[in-house]
Amino acid sequence: MRLLEAFRGTAIQLPNRIAMAPMTRGRADDVTGVPHPRTAEYYAQRASAGLIVSEGVWVDQTGKSGPGIPGLATERQADAWRAVTEAVHKEGGRIFAQLWHSGRVSHPGVMGRTPVAPSAVRQAGRIFSADGWTDTVEPRALGEEEIGEVVRGFAEAARRAVEAGFDGVELHGANGYLIQEFLARNTNLREDRYGGSVAARLRFPLEVVAAVTERIGAVRVALRISPGNPENDIVEDDWKEVYSRLLEELRRYELAYLHVIDTPDTEALSHLRPLWPGTLVANLRSEEPTSRDEGESLIEAGLADVVAFGRLFIANPDLPARFALGAPLARADHDVYYGARLDGYTEFPAYGPDSAKFACSARS
Repeated sequence: MRLLEAFRGTAIQLPNRIAMAPMTRGRADDVTGVPHPRTAEYYAQRASAGLIVSEGVWVDQTGKSGPGIPGLATERQADAWRAVTEAVHKEGGRIFAQLWHSGRVSHPGVMGRTPVAPSAVRQAGRIFSADGWTDTVEPRALGEEEIGEVVRGFAEAARRAVEAGFDGVELHGANGYLIQEFLARNTNLREDRYGGSVAARLRFPLEVVAAVTERIGAVRVALRISPGNPENDIVEDDWKEVYSRLLEELRRYELAYLHVIDTPDTEALSHLRPLWPGTLVANLRSEEPTSRDEGESLIEAGLADVVAFGRLFIANPDLPARFALGAPLARADHDVYYGARLDGYTEFPAYGPDSAKFACSARS
């Protein structure tokens, strides 16, 4: 099975090609942004993944998207994450922190202030806040000096991540959050050097990549993108041009990997794989969780080096072993995906003794 083969890339080496995708779980202290003490157990249970990418972690208070989302903006938060990375490493795993700024996808009820974005363009729909589902608000457009502050926030969060023991960071440039908001024409209406042409819209993402790679080294930095993905009211009718140009610029760095979210409507992988010579992690966005066979097909077709699985890891902490053994896969109720409750977090068991043996061999 190709998914269970070791991967040896230029910047990253993994015992298998199964990544645990970043998933918002919302269990952090909502006041301090400190991850819950049981977070270490949660990630350690899943350490047989070739690579774990943490839930999105905000880089400053303006980037928090919802209740219970953890941060990496303070030393206290970093200290709590150190317990997580130590627990994962003790089990032989590898873990990257996903660094996140939510941009306009937030609410004053979440962070006590108006969300910021490239432009004052309100997101359609509703958003979940501490008071439940509520209408979105019009964000405030970032000033140029503020943009520089956000860039520095990413770099400082990356420093804290490495000091806290993370093996690297993944910059969240997908799903309609701040980095993608600068790339998309419907959310970036700026007329300064950060908006208008494709080159100008690429400026902020590239400044973030440059600042973070300078701070911690390119081999510890990855980027996640979701070309053409309409999530959070994003419209990217020119995504092929935008992301082709982005990858051309990114090739100057030897990044740890590029993480691409693909959808049936865009087929981004088939367009971008030939343009990216480095390690590519693929994630399929669809109604049903990505299956083992779908993951195998991506590897066999050469569209990905590693495949990220999300929802299946919630109820199957030993997912690589279950794939290897052909064991049945458990399903978690959607009601336990998010929130302050601790049920649906760490109580999912491994499949059995054979599962544990496989996990040990996979980490060697």
